[in-house]
Amino acid sequence: MSHQEVEVLVVGGGQAGVAMSEHLLNAGVSHLVLERGRVAERWRSERWDSLVANGPSWHDRFPGLEFPRTGPDGFAPKEEVADYFEAYVRHLDAPVRTGVEVTSVRRHEGRPGFRAQTSEGTIDARFVVAATGPFQKPVIPAIVPEDAVPTQIHSSSYRNPQQLAEGAVLVVGAGSSGVQIADELQRSGRQVYLSVGPHDRPPRSYRGRDFVWWLGVLGLWDMETPPAGAEHVTIAVSGARGGETVDFRNLAAQGIRLVGRTSSYADGVVGFAADLGDNIKGGDANLLALLDAADAYVERNGLDLPEEPALRELGPDPASVTDPTLELDLAAAGVTTIVWATGFRTDYGWLEVPGAVDEAGKPVHRRGVSAEPGVYFVGLPWLSRRGSSFIWGCWHDAKHVAGHISTQLNYVAYQGVQA
Repeated sequence: MSHQEVEVLVVGGGQAGVAMSEHLLNAGVSHLVLERGRVAERWRSERWDSLVANGPSWHDRFPGLEFPRTGPDGFAPKEEVADYFEAYVRHLDAPVRTGVEVTSVRRHEGRPGFRAQTSEGTIDARFVVAATGPFQKPVIPAIVPEDAVPTQIHSSSYRNPQQLAEGAVLVVGAGSSGVQIADELQRSGRQVYLSVGPHDRPPRSYRGRDFVWWLGVLGLWDMETPPAGAEHVTIAVSGARGGETVDFRNLAAQGIRLVGRTSSYADGVVGFAADLGDNIKGGDANLLALLDAADAYVERNGLDLPEEPALRELGPDPASVTDPTLELDLAAAGVTTIVWATGFRTDYGWLEVPGAVDEAGKPVHRRGVSAEPGVYFVGLPWLSRRGSSFIWGCWHDAKHVAGHISTQLNYVAYQGVQA
């Protein structure tokens, strides 16, 4: 087994790790990026086949390289996104080593820095950056017993409709993943039930500009904390078929059966909360508020952008809202699969540095700088702002973290003034 020493060890070779490497290279800091799979592995092996990026490629990229195949206003397929990060590593000539798993990181006793145990040996580093991102452990709520239906999978294990047994499907979770998976399954000929919780649903585009542009000019990407009560609200947006605004009324008209939040299970029957109407109204309010803010911005700045009043026209509530389904007998409905699009939690079991994470396993930091000296985090939602977990957002956060490391190295290098 080998041993190596570096100034900075970066754990994770996805978008956050690659961004971190770029800024450390620019600062002239010795470092090594370790990735247990391939670069951007989760884009390749933990996403469904037809997934495309939820933001246009002019926006959701690093500044130093454009997507080679998808045009600036297009939405890159997942394989192109993964290829993009591999190309970026080559573009930087970054010190990224793949196929190496970090099993533990512990602080040295009596001297600065840390020792990492890996699948290929040990590494000593003065600083450690956790760049493993937010999508570590799939979360499946303990509501429905495993044997209630033939198949229960998390959205990270879903690939395509052909993967699933014949029969109807219950999709739990109506953020971007749940909505797109439910839509794909319904278009393949399945009967689909979609469990809808609280959500935001911004317009895909408005007055000729994608919603990511509107969030930018309105300063909403730079929000430092989520609005009160919206810490866990999902965003329903899609880049599928060239990008489209998610409207649950349209999904219902298409044939998807909408239900409220999945709340209980007993004797083969799943229970849903009576909140579907309120959740859809909340999403509508979010949409209209963004349109209002955009219109005010256009008027205030005298922009010549075409009006789009049709986006404000909300159709009548579907029957699933006016006469909600509160219980579903899975067998009677022919449901053979439940897809849980219910998010992820982080996993820092390898980071054995007391104080770096709290008792709930969440990192303790401010803008990525840990409460424990020498430990840093990059790539997490709301690390510094609303855009932190997006491709471009983690790039800016990594720049801040690299600057902090460079400053600390300057102090370390100081030898004092000789008398």
